[in-house]
Amino acid sequence: MELRDIEPMYRGLHEGMDRARLAARGKTGVLRVGSIAVNLHDFRELFDGFAKDHPECEVQLRHVDFGDPFGRLRAGDIDVQIVWLPVREPDLTVGPVIYTEPIVLAVGATHRLAGRTSVSYEDLADETVMGGARPDYWRETLVPVRTPSGRLIPIGPSVSNFQEMIPILVTGEAVSPVHAQAARYYARPDIAYVPIHDAPPGRWGLIWRTGSETELIRSFASIARGLHPVE
Repeated sequence: MELRDIEPMYRGLHEGMDRARLAARGKTGVLRVGSIAVNLHDFRELFDGFAKDHPECEVQLRHVDFGDPFGRLRAGDIDVQIVWLPVREPDLTVGPVIYTEPIVLAVGATHRLAGRTSVSYEDLADETVMGGARPDYWRETLVPVRTPSGRLIPIGPSVSNFQEMIPILVTGEAVSPVHAQAARYYARPDIAYVPIHDAPPGRWGLIWRTGSETELIRSFASIARGLHPVE
């Protein structure tokens, strides 16, 4: 017997245990929310609003790597996802924008740009910039292929999450544009975060599988839209 033969049995057992655990807590449903963002505390009002409207439903939070931003959603491991925009995938519905923030450049503390008050995307032509996020159009929201003047931006090592970025930043091997939340949640003495003054604001929104939309997902999106009525 191979692993794929027992996988349905294992999944059924696991789901049965989950239902029993939820029932013991007075819950009858679950909404699995995946997130690439690390600033989940900033979304507390959204989670609290959903809990108030759906006390019978448990929200389970799951981390998603930016190296495979849509894989867990498409596999059915999560129901709805917080992700930076834009997302242009034919099988995924893009919901409301729920958060905006500046883009900054993460560099090692001894890097030549670390002491600057701000930098430009033009500066990246003289640096090696980390890659790894896919698809290309999505990565280019943070790391353009070229500078505003048309110079090529060198792309270096590929990473799939921020933990993998840390040693590369610290040693000065490469730099990376990141969302400003990183400065709060990954504050370190050996990494500096420098504002990119010509970067457009980073936008975060909700996405879900179009063919698997549920009433809980619609409710979650509706609450988010009410909290952030202007996108």
